[in-house]
Amino acid sequence: MSSATLELTKENFDQTVTDNEFVLIDFWASWCGPCKQFAPVYEKAAEANPDLVFAKVDTEAQPELAAAFNIQSIPTLMIVRDQVAVFAQPGALPEAALTDVIGQARNLDMDEVRRQVAEEQAKQQEKEQ
Repeated sequence: MSSATLELTKENFDQTVTDNEFVLIDFWASWCGPCKQFAPVYEKAAEANPDLVFAKVDTEAQPELAAAFNIQSIPTLMIVRDQVAVFAQPGALPEAALTDVIGQARNLDMDEVRRQVAEEQAKQQEKEQ
């Protein structure tokens, strides 16, 4: 891992996501071939976007975090903006796709995203009653 990426653990996860408005998270494992292919692409994106937090979760060392996010396959990329997961997708993204996803996440209207999340939560609460 380079100095451009942060290792996330169950101890520092909440604070990292709370203290930073834009966090990209790569869920990976050392035995995973596609994870190894994606690592240099992720590192390059981290160096190109120093204003964002690029983090990695080793699913072998942090099984609780992988379970909490229902990670079924790796690598999985997740983007959290303002403490809301706005993107989650398994698979190693090519460089151009990763750059595009970062751009889309940067351009999100977070007020609109929060409104939609609140609507979904309200619908879910109605179903449960």
